[in-house]
Amino acid sequence: MSYTLEIQTKARELLTSKQVECVIGYEVGPRGRTRPAFVYDAQDVERLVWNQACTHNLTTYLNDKLNPQGPVKNKTKEHKPGRVAVVVKPCDSRAINVLLAENHFPRELLHVIGVVCDGILEKAGQSDNLRSVRELPISDLSQLQSRCQRCEDHMPVTYDTLIGECPSHQELSLGNANQADLIHMQAMTPAERAEYWLSQFDRCIRCYACRQVCPMCNCPTCLYERDDSLWVGLRIGLNEKRTFHLGRAFHLAGRCIGCDECERVCPMNIPISLLNRMLAKEVEALFGHRAGLAPIPPPFVTVLSDS
Repeated sequence: MSYTLEIQTKARELLTSKQVECVIGYEVGPRGRTRPAFVYDAQDVERLVWNQACTHNLTTYLNDKLNPQGPVKNKTKEHKPGRVAVVVKPCDSRAINVLLAENHFPRELLHVIGVVCDGILEKAGQSDNLRSVRELPISDLSQLQSRCQRCEDHMPVTYDTLIGECPSHQELSLGNANQADLIHMQAMTPAERAEYWLSQFDRCIRCYACRQVCPMCNCPTCLYERDDSLWVGLRIGLNEKRTFHLGRAFHLAGRCIGCDECERVCPMNIPISLLNRMLAKEVEALFGHRAGLAPIPPPFVTVLSDS
């Protein structure tokens, strides 16, 4: 049975039995792009697909669906979230652990459909030409996104339903061989790094696409978009852009799970993931912490309990 059929079968079962009120997965849109899909009726599960263009990190929608205090349109104080199922790749599943560790929603409201992943194609979500993407893994790593070339995690770290089997070719990864940009950055002097990043930030148009797509950027009101903020103004000057990017990077320290969706959606092609990976490496070296491997709070986060 194909991954698509397995996902459809599980979604139909969950919706028919009323175990969940919504399944968040992937579908192919009218232009041939694979995109997020929200299925509420068992009769519509045929919309769901799985292929190597399923790039979006669907966990970014969970706060809106499961957190009654979150910024959902038309939400009332009496709103009570229903149970939701979500399709996740291994990197996406780590985001769930971070969100759980930070008490964003209770685990019992979520059914995780984890999919064994062999990588996502470059230009997925951006090109209309990926009409013949397939479920089977490809052997040419150069066709995959950079994050997938580096990735060594093919199995989700958390799931209720597992789609696929653990691959026997765990060596199908370039690993450290694809970290040339990180190695080059670490070899720079502090002054050289500052000059490099300022030149990158200067190209930012503050569209906030990186923030919107990130499951970890989930503050109800973003500090960098408040008109009464004492930290940064609403201009698009270099100082404002530098404050936004460095502030966001520090907010993600110990929390970024490396899905690299921020870099994929950036219209200016700023290497945002490079900054995140540098901080992730520092956090792992100092604290032995890698974000999302388990539902434990990151080193720089204080979690307040309702109890």
